[in-house]
Amino acid sequence: MKSFLTLIFLSLSFSAFCQQAPSKEIQIKLALLAAPEDQRAEATVYGYQNGEIVLLRKGSNQTVCLGDDPNREGLSVSCYHSSAQPFMERGWALRKEGKNAQEIFNTREAEAKAGKLQLPDQGSVLHALVADEKDVNWATGEAQNTYTRSVVYIPWATAESTGLPLKPAGPGLPWIMDPGTHRAHIMINPARN
Repeated sequence: MKSFLTLIFLSLSFSAFCQQAPSKEIQIKLALLAAPEDQRAEATVYGYQNGEIVLLRKGSNQTVCLGDDPNREGLSVSCYHSSAQPFMERGWALRKEGKNAQEIFNTREAEAKAGKLQLPDQGSVLHALVADEKDVNWATGEAQNTYTRSVVYIPWATAESTGLPLKPAGPGLPWIMDPGTHRAHIMINPARN
């Protein structure tokens, strides 16, 4: 009996983290939550199908959105400037090869220094929106109690070259993350309620 209950528990736990992606329409609706409202209608949207990142909708403006990974709990979507697409696609490819976050960072750093990887344009923006699982309606594509943080790409910049601190001086204040690297960016984390 214990073995049977353990098997059921493991099956439920596994299935909770191996969810099938929502429909294309729901993925698009949720992904667009991270985009500025005036950019949503014409944004390009990527999502997930059978564990792969796929193009769900080709847009006509500068905004690209990535839908939620169904294998992770909660909602996490992002939208970014189209100049970041080669950088993002390289990260997706390295992740697919099984590389961890540090290996992906190191590979992209070396490729950027060698001029083999196109980096996001200086000053281009990424918005990342998250919500807890309990706050997402996967059937309707609606989410509440969301939190959005923003990133402004400034490749190779440092605290000295920008005057930005290495950590926020207070809620919502900008700071520089990964200074001096290909991934240097300004972080803007609004205060949470």
